Parts: sequence; structure tokens; C-alpha cells
Amino acid sequence: MLKRRIIPVLLLKNDRMVKGKQFQDYIDTGNPSSTVKIYTSQYADELMFIDIEATLGSRQALIETIKKVAKYSFMPFTVGGGIKTIEDIRELLISGADKVLITSSACENPEFIDEAVKVFGSQAIVAGIDYKFNKDKKKNFVWTKCGTRATDIHPVELSKKLRSLNVGEIMLNCIDRDGMMQGYDLNLSKEISSNLDIPIISCGGAGNFQHLVELFKKTDVSGAACASIFHFGDNCPIQARTYLRNHGVEMRNIK
Repeated sequence: MLKRRIIPVLLLKNDRMVKGKQFQDYIDTGNPSSTVKIYTSQYADELMFIDIEATLGSRQALIETIKKVAKYSFMPFTVGGGIKTIEDIRELLISGADKVLITSSACENPEFIDEAVKVFGSQAIVAGIDYKFNKDKKKNFVWTKCGTRATDIHPVELSKKLRSLNVGEIMLNCIDRDGMMQGYDLNLSKEISSNLDIPIISCGGAGNFQHLVELFKKTDVSGAACASIFHFGDNCPIQARTYLRNHGVEMRNIK
């Protein structure tokens, strides 16, 4: 079993950090560069930057942010948002990212994932799966384009396909729980993490440290991606790590 990781997520729009609920109603949450300095001092395991605009202009702003952050970040960080080409990946990695997160293209263009893994290696490629629960069909389905385009693909089906393409990690992002701070989707996290032999990151729902304990105790995921718990509460990664250790969750050594 891999030691567990706490991964703050920074959503970027107009060169600022934002946070919403269920991929909507975003509000400003601060300056990304100053926030990275804080997370570095608070011993986050990793960071994740996601450009939610994914336009040419926002990509240029993202590149500049990454270059700044890379100068004083002492932790690995992943960057995602609108990645569609090998050149997109190369540009982000050259700018300082350690890994890239590919979500919509991972679902819509598996051949691209296959090529990306062959060019950059599995360790550089994180595949994202955004999903919602369909109440009528009583099943989860994958959504793309930042939660605006529905598919008929089940997250388990897609996760197996992505594993066959040798991605290094998979991040599961529950749109229904995004920003709601009511806990992770333990059922799907458990189903996928217990059946795949690569690291799984769960995102969407962390509202308190007990939610993190439940995620790590009841599933085999290796990472908990968090945003609202740090943006809207008096919490920080070092407190989360201490709480988890005190509840018997083995954490990575980062000092």
C-alpha cells in the first residue's frame, strides 16, 4: 500500500484562484503564487493546478504562473486544463510541471493518451475522470468539457481503459460533491481503487478531516485532492497530516 497524500487543488481563472460548487458559481479565492508559498510552508504532499477556462489566453497565464511557482515550490505539482496535444504537454513540463492532468481528452481521444504515455512516460500522465450520478438510470456517467458534456460511459469502464493505456495515476472527480463539503464518494473510490494497480486520487467533497480519514480507511486511494476544506475553513495541510497520523493513517515522509 502506498503512503497517502494530501493534494490541494488550485482552480485558475483570469490568473486568479477560484472555487465553486458542482463546477458552477465560481468565486475568487486568492492569488495562486502567494497560496503556493503557504502550502509549501505547510508541507502539502503535492499541488494540482487546473485551468478551468482552457483558452489560449488562459494557457499563457497558466504558463507564467507555473514558471513563477516552480521557482519556490518544493513539492511535485500537476497541471491540467484543456490539454489536447503533445506540444501542450511538452510546454507545461518545460515550464516546471512534474505531471499533467488530462481529463476530457482522456475520455474522447484515448489514442492521445497512448501517445502521451509513450512520449513522456507513465509517471508524467495523470488521467482525470469527472462524473455525475444519473438519478433516472441510477448510475454514474462520465462528463467532459468541465462538466458540460454528458457521455454514456461509466467511470469504472473508463478507468479500466485508461489503465490499459498505462497512465501513471487516475483522478476521480465527483461533480455532485464538488464544493459541497459533505464527504467523498466512498463507493466509487473503493470500487476503482481496489481493482486497479495504479494510484487513484479522489476529489470532491472534503469538508473536514474526518472525511479524509474515512476516505483512506475505507478505500485504497492513495491521494485526497482538496480545495474547499482549505479555502473556506481554518485548516491547512500540516493539520490534516497530523490528524490523519493520529487516526492511524500512514502518511508520506516529506521532511
